[in-house]
Amino acid sequence: MLNRTLISIVDDDQPYRESMRKLIMLLGYSVEAFPSAADFLASRHLPETACLVTDVNMPGMTGVELHRHLVDAGYAIPTILVTAYPDEIVGDRALRDGVVCYLSKPVDDHHLERCLRSALRPGSPIKGNS
Repeated sequence: MLNRTLISIVDDDQPYRESMRKLIMLLGYSVEAFPSAADFLASRHLPETACLVTDVNMPGMTGVELHRHLVDAGYAIPTILVTAYPDEIVGDRALRDGVVCYLSKPVDDHHLERCLRSALRPGSPIKGNS
């Protein structure tokens, strides 16, 4: 049974974006994927996005900047950050700023699933979310 909950993915790396899209679809969610923060922000899917999975390091607007922009604009979209270059300081700051999870690439499928569940059910803590 397909879950109509929309998860949006923003990542400038096309092969990774596609593999993440397939994984999240296999978990039963509806998925839209975007190559940049600007494309996501301009999309008609922005208001219906239940959770955002975004890369940290992207040209233009980073994932951290995208999260801050959404918060400042009044969008309460739970956000999961993923990065190939984990940085403890960036991760700790992002989590304090309300990001649900800060994950290192390659992302562990089960950990991503726990993060998605937590993002969609606020108040459920995640163990080891960095």
